[in-house]
Amino acid sequence: MSSGLAILDFTHEDLQRVELKMREMCEGAFGPLGEAFLHLIGSGGKRLRPALALMAYRFYAADGPDRIIALAAAVETLHTATLVHDDLIDGALMRRGKTTLNAQWSKGATVLGGDYLFARSAGFAAETGSLQVVQIFADTLRIICDGELRQMFANGQWQIPKESYYRRIFAKTASLFAAAARMGAILADAPAAAEQALYDYGYHLGMAFQIVDDILDFVGDEAVLGKPVGSDLRQGTVTLPFYYFLEAHPEPESVAMLLEADHERRAGHVPAGPDGRSGGIDRLVRMVGQDARAITAARQEASDFAQEAKQRLDGLPAGELRQALADLADFVVARDT
Repeated sequence: MSSGLAILDFTHEDLQRVELKMREMCEGAFGPLGEAFLHLIGSGGKRLRPALALMAYRFYAADGPDRIIALAAAVETLHTATLVHDDLIDGALMRRGKTTLNAQWSKGATVLGGDYLFARSAGFAAETGSLQVVQIFADTLRIICDGELRQMFANGQWQIPKESYYRRIFAKTASLFAAAARMGAILADAPAAAEQALYDYGYHLGMAFQIVDDILDFVGDEAVLGKPVGSDLRQGTVTLPFYYFLEAHPEPESVAMLLEADHERRAGHVPAGPDGRSGGIDRLVRMVGQDARAITAARQEASDFAQEAKQRLDGLPAGELRQALADLADFVVARDT
């Protein structure tokens, strides 16, 4: 295991307890629902969000009682629920190399499956016995939903301010990273300054994580990513690499026209190629991925966020735990999946 994932070494045993906790959802559930959850739970993922809650707790409390396990399960179950709904919204058939729930169930059943996960995640949060944690959890879910709606209504708007992108990725990703760290600190009765420092660390880590995700969407290996490259652009979503690509393009209007044509194709107004994909959008995805300036600029922003995350750790107790979080920030920027 790389040093960048030392956080998973520290939390390994507790994460196993979290896994068991999440599997409780399958007990007594409608048969197909239980089978689907087992598939989702075992479909991979680094479990960084629950690990972050566990690590934040361990800075100020020695052992892992049931309520911190419940919190970590709440965080990961909420994350899983958002993925179910994201896949439905995006029409995604594959995630991490495996078929999505959306590919197997009807739209209505998929929505209800995601809703069920949201309900179970809220139940886990309530098991912490902390009204403050439950309130933060509810606020985070509201932020995530608000961000998803903003993204849907901005679909196909190709020239957006960078601030809109930041707001969207905070809602989509960084809000849950930040909340996980803060809630873990709260359950450990951490000092207010430490609680804020861990929230800020989670925020900056989450921003870096999502920017790297957006970079990999253009430069990653489809076999490794488990999904087609350029998925966001094909769905009409502008991310940071494309923002920089379009900013430097000598004829941004021509790019917008190509994207509009692809949007029409996806709406069924223009025939697609034999594989259902547009040659024009495929070329554009390759162009963005091969634009060293755009990719480098986006990666630099991810590095800046990661560096800021590390600086927010300065006020926390020195030692292996703090170093593991610093290493995690470096890993998030360097990862290729």
